[in-house]
Amino acid sequence: MMRKTTLILLGALAGAAATLVATQPHSLLIGSSAKAAASDTYRQLNLFGDVFERVRADYVDKPDDSKLVEAAINGMLAGLDPHSSYMDPKSFRDMQVQTRGEFGGLGIEVTMEDGLIKVVAPIDDTPAAKAGVLANDIITMLDDDAVQGMTLNQAVDKMRGPVNTKIKLTIMRKGIDKPIVVDITRDIIRVKSVRSHPEGSDVGYIRVTQFNEQTTDGLKDSIADLKNQLGADKIKGYILDLRNNPGGLLDQAISVSNTFLNKGEIVSTRGRSSDETQRFNARPNGDLTNGKPLIVLVNGGSASASEIVAGALQDHKRATLVGTRSFGKGSVQTIIPLGAGNGALRLTTARYYTPSGRSIQAKGIVPDIEVLQDVPDELKARTDSKGEASLPGHLKAEGAEKSGSQSYVPPDEKNDKALKEAIDLLRGATSNAAFPPKAQTTVPN
Repeated sequence: MMRKTTLILLGALAGAAATLVATQPHSLLIGSSAKAAASDTYRQLNLFGDVFERVRADYVDKPDDSKLVEAAINGMLAGLDPHSSYMDPKSFRDMQVQTRGEFGGLGIEVTMEDGLIKVVAPIDDTPAAKAGVLANDIITMLDDDAVQGMTLNQAVDKMRGPVNTKIKLTIMRKGIDKPIVVDITRDIIRVKSVRSHPEGSDVGYIRVTQFNEQTTDGLKDSIADLKNQLGADKIKGYILDLRNNPGGLLDQAISVSNTFLNKGEIVSTRGRSSDETQRFNARPNGDLTNGKPLIVLVNGGSASASEIVAGALQDHKRATLVGTRSFGKGSVQTIIPLGAGNGALRLTTARYYTPSGRSIQAKGIVPDIEVLQDVPDELKARTDSKGEASLPGHLKAEGAEKSGSQSYVPPDEKNDKALKEAIDLLRGATSNAAFPPKAQTTVPN
């Protein structure tokens, strides 16, 4: 029996819940039309071979054969849809690191500013935090290499590395004239995809930034922490913030949904043939919030895995959605490793559907309560997401397509209208017919 390993992913993250697909040898009766199609395919492959050889022999400069093949593969996949692509070995490794949510590193969030690396924030209880690295520090040297001239990715790659290895950082800090030199030993860093805090004394706020392998555990920990801080009986409800969450792993979208559901279908995926349909259901007693009122915040940057969660909770009338229409990415990608040193194929293999049978592809999910933010004039041209429907070559929608939705989230909570609306609804300070959601006579299953 031949076996191939595939990884199932969603969203902008090239992510992955591993599944094993076994294919049984079988015989086929090939008719004349199938033979003709196969013959035509071989002729096209011969054409590709002829072009490849002509380029190798006659191009003005000697080309790199591997780059020619890689470009040909990328061209083939780019012609399918915006989310199918080839990942070279490095891109494949980076994807695996991103979706695992852990790696050997220092524990700092960084950005590029004026050609230098600026620390956004050290992550708590990591080597960088323990070494005294602070937000707004400017990193000028990594070991003996100047950061000036590196790309952000090159600098990040250099800071990551095997656990228990050392790296020397040279830092410029405002108010200190001389450079600060620190030696840091790399350790396992876990990306925190879930953050939470109490809103006052009676509302639990949970922000999910991506769906990696750590997300469900982080969500469970956040719910437990909020119960401990506020008292389970005193919590009037929870806010799940999925705004500008680009997606991630399918299995994490399912388990996050199940954290608020006790029964029913969460999502179904439908591939090329009917026998490839899969349905994923909630497990009994999965709701860790004990049925407390729930509001989910979405916007034009909420995509894929975020939309699976939002769609499931909306269809089951478990939550009220507040914000603006989501991105509209209703497809599933499978990562197929191509062998040692060959990278991997990211291929769109299915569409997904919410429990009520909705496809949100190139449409998005419409919130129950629309709330538009006040956007500063200088940001108005950059704060709308064009959505899936605007991407060249996207899979067509089932029905009318919709594109474009606001994706701005104010950095200061006091200016966040959607968050304020959610808090006021949970506290009863304002009312809306969409909250709490009215239970259906028949729950989607």
